[in-house]
Amino acid sequence: MALALGVDTGGTYTDAVLIRDEREVIASAKSLTTRADLAIGVGKAIQAVLDAAQVAPGQISMASLSTTLATNALVEGQGGRVALIYIGFKDGDLDKHGLRDALKGDPALVISGGHTHAGGETTPLDVTALVAFLDSHKGISGFAVASQFATRNPAHELEAARIITDRTGAPVTCSHHLSAKLNGPKRAVTAVLNARLIGMIDRLIGRAQDRLLELGITAPMMVVRGDGALMSAEQARERPIETILSGPAASIVGASWLTGAQNALVSDIGGTTTDVALIRDGKPAIDPAGAQVGGFRTMVEAVAMRTHGLGGDSQMHVVTEGLGGGVFLGPRRVLPVSLIASEAPDVVHAVLDMQLRSTTVGEHDTRFARQVPGIHAEGLGAREEALMERLGNNVMPLSDLLRTRMENGALMRLVDRGIVQVSGVTPSDASHMLGRLDAWDADAARKALEIVARKRVGTGDMLAASPEKLAQMIVDQLTEQTALTLLESAFAEEADDFGVPSADLARHVLTQKGLARHRGLLALDTALNVDVVGLGASAPSYYPAVGERLHARMILPEHAGVANAIGAVVGRLTLRRSGTVTSPSEGRFRVHLEDGPQDFTESDKALDMLESVLRDEAEGAVRQAGAADIRVVVDRDIRTARIEAQEVFVEAMVTVEASGRPRVASE
Repeated sequence: MALALGVDTGGTYTDAVLIRDEREVIASAKSLTTRADLAIGVGKAIQAVLDAAQVAPGQISMASLSTTLATNALVEGQGGRVALIYIGFKDGDLDKHGLRDALKGDPALVISGGHTHAGGETTPLDVTALVAFLDSHKGISGFAVASQFATRNPAHELEAARIITDRTGAPVTCSHHLSAKLNGPKRAVTAVLNARLIGMIDRLIGRAQDRLLELGITAPMMVVRGDGALMSAEQARERPIETILSGPAASIVGASWLTGAQNALVSDIGGTTTDVALIRDGKPAIDPAGAQVGGFRTMVEAVAMRTHGLGGDSQMHVVTEGLGGGVFLGPRRVLPVSLIASEAPDVVHAVLDMQLRSTTVGEHDTRFARQVPGIHAEGLGAREEALMERLGNNVMPLSDLLRTRMENGALMRLVDRGIVQVSGVTPSDASHMLGRLDAWDADAARKALEIVARKRVGTGDMLAASPEKLAQMIVDQLTEQTALTLLESAFAEEADDFGVPSADLARHVLTQKGLARHRGLLALDTALNVDVVGLGASAPSYYPAVGERLHARMILPEHAGVANAIGAVVGRLTLRRSGTVTSPSEGRFRVHLEDGPQDFTESDKALDMLESVLRDEAEGAVRQAGAADIRVVVDRDIRTARIEAQEVFVEAMVTVEASGRPRVASE
């Protein structure tokens, strides 16, 4: 009997599941995610599932981890302080291609260097400027290096990385290691995001491995990639960007395994995000343009997933403009008031009671802050340091913490860095108010909702007549925003192009009238023509209403709350390596390799040589990751042009995929 352990660290809960012989779920468990040290929540979830199944740790033959940590960090703008070394490009490219946004105020150095499309050096690498930059910028947690046409010749990226490592010791991400495709600015964005994630993913994996050993589990550990395949823990530490959409990808694999669905939309609601993807012909659809998360398009191959900042812990905003009023959710995740009250009941209830006695609702009512213990804070400004000192290790209302409006921005910077967490009213609080959840402090949720319900909208009336009414408004809004997310995804995946952006189509008056079954001179009917698989612990609470809204069959499988953890177990170890052959002149075929270009006089020999190198790399990497029964698939994408009635070789991309099932501990 082979027992596999799957673990998923979500924004709110960490799930664990045990599967026997890849066929049967024998136990599952949940524990609150502990953001200060994720391994604490991981350990509690694992111990709970071992106790539930009554099995010894030594019986586990494989452990696998999926995580929304990278996805959530990019959605929420969190991560370490990084620096970009941009070689051979122009200063204006930083703004033109969105790199300034990706850097979020972190430093960048644009220096001369880079190569041509054929792999020849354009200008020498400006080593003097690089060294001066490194000596003048301290407190950098990771560096991203992107050089012009590095996929044709990575020499300048490799030399810059060597210098950075020698002088700083900080981890370095080279853009050509993340993708073999052209598009330097896009590779640079991917490298920046990878560098930002390295520290937090490394800490997560390292502490998770330590916790497994402490529990007596010696089985090898895998991590789910963004395309649903598995990679070794060591590979994930080097390329954490490949774990973006790891949790959502695992949920798609888990949904397919749980339901056997061949064609369906999968919607997974967590604490921070709602992730929607399509299962087509039994397989998750892959995004050909690369994963898009937090507004950034990357060059990471991942499931075609639409990630929206909408979850059980999404911040509720009051709409005061206009006469109608109302609420809107997300995209930022906050601590539910019911959760922070369960951790500091005396402080929270005393403040809420005082706010209830006030005749007006204050700007910061129901909002509390706390430091995340164990997070190393570097590069803070004077205002941030003052807030940290004032907050200390306490839970404090924002009305006491913030003394000037200027400190609002400082607090948000601390939140973005993951150093401080702030509370607010969320759908989770509404569910506690309505009796759908009882995990945390329902009385605190009721008080918070009563306070917010008193806020005035454009008409001068209160937002809601009672906390119960407000709670239902929040749940209804979650239903509406989830329905729009599913509609947008369906329009985007339609074979027919309607000529209008999918977001506009989802919100179009005709779509909405059709969902409402309009009957006048026109009869309008709109519905999703595909099943929806609802995943997430809170899916049974929210998703039946979503199915009714969209006139679609909603499938809520058993174990839907731990589908991510299931998907972490049932995937395959898969690695891809890609390379390019170009033809810089007639009769010359250039293979672009890690150690520089190599020329051949025949295209077949160039292609065979590249395929051999890539095959050795892919097979070796997947074997080192712990795969057995390895299968290799090779794809040659050869582009030619017809010139004077002859087919002329232009360029070829060779991709080698090696995959195998994880080797269990007994093998």
